[in-house]
This record gives sequence, C-alpha cells and structure tokens, in this order.
Amino acid sequence: MSHSLPGTFLTSAISSTEPVQDIFSARSTIQRMLDVEAALARALVNEGVMPASALGPWLQCCQADRIDITALISAARDAGNIAIPMVKQLTAAVAAIDEQASRYVHWGATSQDVIDTGRVLQLRDAINVITHDLALMAATLARLAQQHRDTPMIGRTWLQHALPITFGLKLAGWLDAVMRHQQRLDELTQRVFVLQFGGASGTLASLGHHAAAVSRSIAADLGLALPSLPWHANRDCFVECATTLGILTGTLGKIARDVSLMSQTEIAELAEPSAPGRGGSSSMPHKRNPVGCAAVLSAATRVPSLVATMLSAMPNEHERALGGWQSEWETLPEIVALCASSLAQLHEVMDGLQIDTDRMRSNIDATRGMVMAEAVVTELAHSIGRLQAHQIVEHACHHAYRQNTDLLMALQAEPQVTERLSKQRLAQLLDPHSSVGEAGTYVDRVLAAYQQRNP
Repeated sequence: MSHSLPGTFLTSAISSTEPVQDIFSARSTIQRMLDVEAALARALVNEGVMPASALGPWLQCCQADRIDITALISAARDAGNIAIPMVKQLTAAVAAIDEQASRYVHWGATSQDVIDTGRVLQLRDAINVITHDLALMAATLARLAQQHRDTPMIGRTWLQHALPITFGLKLAGWLDAVMRHQQRLDELTQRVFVLQFGGASGTLASLGHHAAAVSRSIAADLGLALPSLPWHANRDCFVECATTLGILTGTLGKIARDVSLMSQTEIAELAEPSAPGRGGSSSMPHKRNPVGCAAVLSAATRVPSLVATMLSAMPNEHERALGGWQSEWETLPEIVALCASSLAQLHEVMDGLQIDTDRMRSNIDATRGMVMAEAVVTELAHSIGRLQAHQIVEHACHHAYRQNTDLLMALQAEPQVTERLSKQRLAQLLDPHSSVGEAGTYVDRVLAAYQQRNP
C-alpha cells in the first residue's frame, strides 16, 4: 500500500513533482519526525539528562522502516495526530532492545514539537527545490528577454489591441516578478526554518534547568534557527510560507495565461514545445493543446482557497489549537506541491517555447495601422492642439474602417494632416518600431538587475 500526502491520486504527476512527492510522502514525513526524535536523544545525552547508554538503542530505532505506517495511520484516527502512535511504536522498538533506554523516548517533547519541526525540515527541502527551479526559470526568461528585446508585438488591454510593445518587455515583466519571488523566498527562510520545541504548554518545564541547553542542541543538530520561544499557537511563519508560495503560483498563472492566449489559433504568436503524445486530443488529430499552461492555471485556481484555509486557521486557541493547527497538515504540503509542479511545468514550456516573430508583426498590421493612431495624434498636437488632432485622426480611422483601407491612405486624404505631415513622416509614425517607447530601456534595467543578482 502506498502512502503519500499529496501524491496518492492518479493525477499526481500533473499536480506535483517527484522530488516534492518524495519529500512529503508518508515515509519521509515519518522519517523527518524521527530525525527530530534522534536530535532530541543526542541533546539529552549532551546535556546530561539521559545516560549515554540509552542513545544507541534510541537512534537505532529512529528509522522509518522500523515503523508500521499502516498501523500508525489506523491508530492516528483515535489519537488525533500521527505523532502519538509513532512515539508508541518507537518506544516499543527501543524497549525491545533496552528497557531502560525506552524510558527516555520523547522526553520533554510534545506531539506538536515533533510534527511541526518535522514539517519545517520538509519545508526546507521543498523550498530548496523550488528555489533551484525558480533560478532556472529566471535564467530562461533572461535569455529570452535579451533575445527579443526589440521584437515588436501588439500590446493588448481589455483583450483588445492597444499599442505596440516588444516581446522582450513582456518577458522582462515576467522576469522582474520572478526575481521578486526569489527575494521573498530568501527572506522567508529566516522565519520558517526554525525549531519548534516547547513541551506540553510551551514552557519545557519537564526539562528544568536543562531546557535552554537542550533546545540549543536540537536546533544546532538539525541546522535550524532557535526562536525566542515556542510558537505552537502562533502560526504566522507557516502561513507566510503558504501565502508566499500562493503569490508565486499566481504569478506563474499569469504567465501561463498570457502564453495560452498567445497560443490561440487566431493569434498563433507562441506555441508550447512539441513532443510525441504532448497536447494531443482524443478525438481531433489536428489539436495542439497548451497542456503545460493548463496544469499551471489549474494550480493557480486551486491554491488561493488552500491559502485561505491557512489564513482561516490562524486564530488558534490559547497555547495549543483545536482544529486550526490540524487543518494545516494536508493543506500546506498541497500548496507546496502545486507551486512546485507549476514552476516545473512552466519552465518546461518557457525553455522550449516556440516564438513566431512574423506572426507577431502580422498581428500588429491586422488593423492596418490603426494601433499607431495615437502616435499621429501626438505629432499633430504640437501644431493644432491635442483635442483637434484627436478628432482629425479619429475621423480618419472611421473612414479607414468604412472603406476597408489602411490608416495611411485615410490620413493622406485629410488636408489638415497632409499640410503638416509628409508621407514619409506619416510612414515613420506608423512604424511599430517607433512607438514602443521605453520598452528597450525597461528590458535593459531588468536584465541589469538579473545580472547583479546572478553575477
């Protein structure tokens, strides 16, 4: 029987990645909790709370393979969490080797200490995976932004043609957001990768004057920071992790939305990388579906409600929670899995993205110069004022629509235009390259920031 937190479903390959599934699998979850127990054992010996003779048997049994996970899952229903039956099995296993040593198992700790710190260790592993993949995404976006710094395409507002931009500008916008997420993850680690160790009510009373030293020893053993005090009922750090990954998933969704829209048959500026069996239809042989974008958009749709669960669970009661803390157990790993999967899927798309620059140009020309009307208004406004210039150019646009002709011809039929602007000057104004404004400068700024972050 297979046990994993986010990976038990048939669609797990879409909604997670193998590394994250491994990190949050049942076996790994138990192993991380046992790692906490092992660190506790070493700390108790180091600080003279437990005889050194008890350490060997305890450590020998801190292996997930020694735990009957099926029995643990069954017992967890009545126990209320997975730590209680795990500690019982661990104690029994140690007792089978050394009865005296078994008396010290879990000494001074409570179930939440082991579950929370084990989860911190898992989050550290998962964030490392996400951080690595995010760096790959940034590198790919930087490469594409440099390559397409000056590639003109139509900008779109309200899903309609607006003014020309460059594809490099769009890519730089995505890259800029990704770099902000890199900074957020860097900052996150300082607050999330911390020890949870407080005992029954957060005072470590059972350890007496050894409490502080044992805490320091466990934190050092596990490579975690030591917080000012236990945080059993104060869940802001875990919630910050959830919200940060939620925002990242939303950004990935925005990119996927743009790519999928630009991949529509009628637009056809982009296409996901092709491969045998990728993006096909069960009934339509001609289809080439943006399956990577679909997976990312699915995750971006699911994650907000999961983040809302984490936020809703924050008002914990007193020193230990009833229901709120428990609601995190499956929610947070699912957020991590969906974020990691979105990142991996989208990077695969971007790394092999097929870009049709000719189609980008033809889409600019689809309105026969209409999208360049603002440039003509601005030029005319210098001599006749903006309002009159707008009225003249608007009249020319309406004429072009009625006659099914291009804007240049319509403008040449307007005496108030031709007496001020030559045909050559009009052609320059209607050239998309002349109307992308600061696009190139913005791309350069973002790429400079990327290079500074990645020298």
